[in-house]
Amino acid sequence: MSEVEKQAKLRELSRKLGHEYQDIDLLALALRHRSVGARNNERLEFLGDSLVNFLVADLLYHQFKTIPEGDLSRIRAYLVKGETLAKIGAEYQLGDYLTLGPGELKSGGHTRKSIIADAVEAIIASIYEDGGIEPCRAFVKRIFKGRLTDLNPKTVGKDPKTRLQEFLQSRQYELPVYSIISVNGAAHAQQFTVSCYVAPLKTKFEATAGSRRKAEQKAAENALKALGE
Repeated sequence: MSEVEKQAKLRELSRKLGHEYQDIDLLALALRHRSVGARNNERLEFLGDSLVNFLVADLLYHQFKTIPEGDLSRIRAYLVKGETLAKIGAEYQLGDYLTLGPGELKSGGHTRKSIIADAVEAIIASIYEDGGIEPCRAFVKRIFKGRLTDLNPKTVGKDPKTRLQEFLQSRQYELPVYSIISVNGAAHAQQFTVSCYVAPLKTKFEATAGSRRKAEQKAAENALKALGE
């Protein structure tokens, strides 16, 4: 790809992001994975991690005025975790714009969630470095707006077992009872099948996963669905 084509691609992404860079090289740097060499996006990623935590905290503080600190921390952790950032990156098709070393290219690094999530943090920092805090704040607000609108602050970030327990406790029902039904497979690749008995429904919900904990979470999720939660 020629230099002209690279610049055109960066400008294309800049338009998608909704920020007109004064220094487009900052965006180029934000997209450079460490596999390329010493000049990469790791320092921007470091800065972006702090910025996204601060700016999302600010959004939550002003949107949810009666929620206590512990719940705000839980919601923020859910929103800024790698999985969420990777989804945001996928929405912008960041994998198509990343600069990767030969090894990462061969191993499909452009689709790796951790690499895309890191690039989102680096982009946030690049916007801050290019235009200051207000354009950065506007970008963070834009990428999280839909997620903030759709989330349920009472349940977001809570695992299914916790949600099921709280649901039953709030109605003074008996707590769920988890039991191992079977463990199959070799030691390095075991599959656990567990049941989750929910007294008000008089039903056992079964699930299978690669660990007991994951199987219990899946069984609890099945129970929540049956309870309309």
